Amino acid sequence: MRCYVFPGQGTQKKGMGRSLFGRFPDLRRRADRVLGYPIEELCLENPERRLSDTAYAQPAIYVVNALHWSAAQEDLPPADFLAGHSLGEYSALFAAGAFDFETGLTLVRRRAELMSQVSDGAMAAVVGLSEQIVQETLEQHGATGVVIANYNAPEQFVLSGSREELARIKPVFEQVEGVRGFVPVRVSGPFHAPAMAPAADRFRSLLASVEVGELRTPVISNVTGRPFDPDAQEVRDLLADQIARPVRWTDSIRYLRDAGVSAFTELGESKVLTSLIDRITTAMDAAPDPAPDAEAKPARQPEEEPAPDPRRALIERIKREILQPEIGDEALAFDEDASFRQLGLNSIIYVRLARRAGTVLGVPIKPDVIFQHRSCAALADHLLTRDDIAGAAAPEASPAPLREYRDERVTALLRDCADGTLTVDRTIEAIRALA
Repeated sequence: MRCYVFPGQGTQKKGMGRSLFGRFPDLRRRADRVLGYPIEELCLENPERRLSDTAYAQPAIYVVNALHWSAAQEDLPPADFLAGHSLGEYSALFAAGAFDFETGLTLVRRRAELMSQVSDGAMAAVVGLSEQIVQETLEQHGATGVVIANYNAPEQFVLSGSREELARIKPVFEQVEGVRGFVPVRVSGPFHAPAMAPAADRFRSLLASVEVGELRTPVISNVTGRPFDPDAQEVRDLLADQIARPVRWTDSIRYLRDAGVSAFTELGESKVLTSLIDRITTAMDAAPDPAPDAEAKPARQPEEEPAPDPRRALIERIKREILQPEIGDEALAFDEDASFRQLGLNSIIYVRLARRAGTVLGVPIKPDVIFQHRSCAALADHLLTRDDIAGAAAPEASPAPLREYRDERVTALLRDCADGTLTVDRTIEAIRALA
């Protein structure tokens, strides 16, 4: 079975929808009438950097998702399920026939306005830790106003709360064993958290007057991780609840896999959801099958150590050794298929990354190579084809063991530095503090 998924806020970028506006001019005209401004100009030119503003970003993403859905109807086979991440859920419901394009865009525009008005807060992604460790860390350090807003993957969660609390617990999480990043998310408020309850209540009043049609294809709710019921009122209630409640993306994908979905296709301008789905399904495939009972559970046979994946190792090296020194810890959570243009820097970034890559790999790298292969994955694929780089790029089979110091705290810090959890500068600072 097949499921189409739609991305949400955070995937907006200048030039989005460029290949599709001319293909579906009627959709563009209908969007202009609802919004009162030219949507194609907003998406292609990003005047005054408006795509950074929630009030403009959400309608733009909804429209571009609708363009991709229109193309999918012509080019791809029908879907058995639909799903969307946060804002993307409106695209999924539109595709399923819950409401027409204009009604959906009107809802999204009002939702964006209400959410943008709640500005006293922020969000941050935590990568590399389990849900239990994230929750325990929040509780142990009294961060009662911070909640998990997005359950994106088994080891990727987005926290939502006040800016002060997130800033306070950032260094705490960065010291937790296994963490690979604590990355601020560029949004205007604490979305999917209790602080959004007033916006959810106001949105609920608007939804009360919206007619919701029968869904032609099952749609997975972010709030429950299960399909919406046929009841129109439940659709309205869950859409309002979603603003102030967490996005259970992991549960959604697990449900779809258990329901028999084997093919996921992301419709939109990014591959963010594709990457998350890969992580979720990989974790599901790696989990042992539950035994019927304790007595019947067979003894676990020793497994061979999996062979190292040179491509995966190189992608992680690009993030950790090339990107991180240039842009900071945001590199650790940077999507491997995302363009380096999203770093928000001008063209000099290609020169800087080329210099850094040459230093790391020990061979000359020209800026135009970075420009032509402008994502971590594309750059890794190119580097692995070069004879002068293949040896330097390959992962070490068995890194030299660290010297064991008498002070176990120093040893732990050195190990965190060796595996990329801590930067060299932070490791030095921490060791100096111990001394």
